[in-house]
Amino acid sequence: MTPQEYGAVVKRNSPKSKTYVNCLAAFCTGGGICAVGQGIFEAYNALGLSEPDAKTLTSVTLIFIGILLTFLGVYDRLAKHAGAGTLVPITGFANAMSSPAIEFKTEGLITGIGTKMFAIAGPVIVYGTFAATVYGVILWALHMFGVTLF
Repeated sequence: MTPQEYGAVVKRNSPKSKTYVNCLAAFCTGGGICAVGQGIFEAYNALGLSEPDAKTLTSVTLIFIGILLTFLGVYDRLAKHAGAGTLVPITGFANAMSSPAIEFKTEGLITGIGTKMFAIAGPVIVYGTFAATVYGVILWALHMFGVTLF
């Protein structure tokens, strides 16, 4: 079987993607997570916390909620229906870090939790750091030539 024939068989037997429905679900879920975050921030602000403290506590609260929902199995069920909408950085990263830690806790602290937790998060950290460095160098070079973007 040639690669073209194989591709035709795969295309014929693959379920049809509901792109618009999936995009709408991802948009609504991601927006919902962000709205919850904004609500938490506003609640902390209403309690009289300074803006920096309210932002910090909002991040901590969203991370806690993401880990709790992962532990309870709710986050995975939500992701099954909402798709990419659950990848909102703070809760998505909390899920990516805690899910393997919960799953492999029986293998021990080092070979289970420590190793598996960074199997997913490691590349994110590496490429995120690399991208930040590249963007920083580009902004520095533009600044050297008198171009300011921010």
